[in-house]
Amino acid sequence: MTATNGRDARGAHGHGPLAGVRVVELAGIGPGPFAAMLLADLGADVVRVDRPGGPGLGIDPAYDLTNRNKRSVLVDLKADGGPAAVLDLAERADILIEGYRPGVAERLGVGPRPCLARNPRLVYGRMTGWGQEGPLADRAGHDITYLAVTGGLSLTGGAPGAPPPVPANLLGDYAGGALYLVTGVLAALHHARGPGGTGQVVDAAITDGAAHLTTMIHGMLAAGTWRDGLRGGNLLDGGCPFYGTYETADGRHMAVGALEERFYDRFAHLLGLTPDEAALRGDPARWDDLKEAVAARFRTRTRAAWTALFEGTDACVAPVLSLREAPAHPHLAARGTFTRHGGLTQPAPAPRFSATPGTVRRPPAQPGADAADIARDWDVPAIRPTEGGPR
Repeated sequence: MTATNGRDARGAHGHGPLAGVRVVELAGIGPGPFAAMLLADLGADVVRVDRPGGPGLGIDPAYDLTNRNKRSVLVDLKADGGPAAVLDLAERADILIEGYRPGVAERLGVGPRPCLARNPRLVYGRMTGWGQEGPLADRAGHDITYLAVTGGLSLTGGAPGAPPPVPANLLGDYAGGALYLVTGVLAALHHARGPGGTGQVVDAAITDGAAHLTTMIHGMLAAGTWRDGLRGGNLLDGGCPFYGTYETADGRHMAVGALEERFYDRFAHLLGLTPDEAALRGDPARWDDLKEAVAARFRTRTRAAWTALFEGTDACVAPVLSLREAPAHPHLAARGTFTRHGGLTQPAPAPRFSATPGTVRRPPAQPGADAADIARDWDVPAIRPTEGGPR
């Protein structure tokens, strides 16, 4: 463990596989908080350093689920004593996460140099869109921006020539950003705790992660099995009639993923395709005809009827559920994929561990609510929003 004056950091703050790991999160928005939440879900003691006034999103803190399982202090990094308070926490931490634009943490006095000087084994995780260097490093951007320049936005959608669909910010911010940041800081923590290990900076850029997610597609492109620029004409981008979504009689939708031949055969049989229609699978030139036949069949029954027909089969067909419907799905309910805590339905911690499961232990942290407890548990001076006035 990082220096804790001989005290065990385990206890009420976490019982998962990361129990005993201490994390400082410099509050931001999007992938940084999500990454810190994942660490907290798995048992890490995460202290969120909030700033007076909040991140500016206007979200009631009670409903910001990315702040569950964390504790919070208020620190004004532009006031005298603010940077010192963060450095005190960094000295006791294993991991620090920040999501400022490049150079901001340095100007505030809490960049890697002073933090690692105080704690040579600290893992300093940096979450940005463009990365710490490069021509666009200091430019603004969002999930859709990073997906656009890395090619990911071009991969799915309707007919060629139609504008690409606008995805929710799950693919770039959270898959290409937060999950790569978590992978990076945990790998660096493993190194830091090894023989002769040292801390280091982890530069997690959404553009890097989003590009990395397309690795398989680049292999298909090189092999000639993915036609670049032909959106809606490839196996996995909406062009395939047995890998897509279809409207049902009641205006709902079903998702079909019957790629393998044995799954497709079961799908075609249950859907009621004729032998001639089913045989169109092997003729990509006639996939449009097959898509029309599949669409016509799905429009003959309701979503509930199709769900009942395909339930428990290997046809790889599922109803397209809304966010409010998903927790009631029989499989998700049986596994406890969603949980309720503090009156809020929310996804349960993932992945799962047989010996040290993650849990939802605390509701979203209220800014500044835990200053006294953190000062005591981490053995740092009392933390106040401002100390000594403006810098």
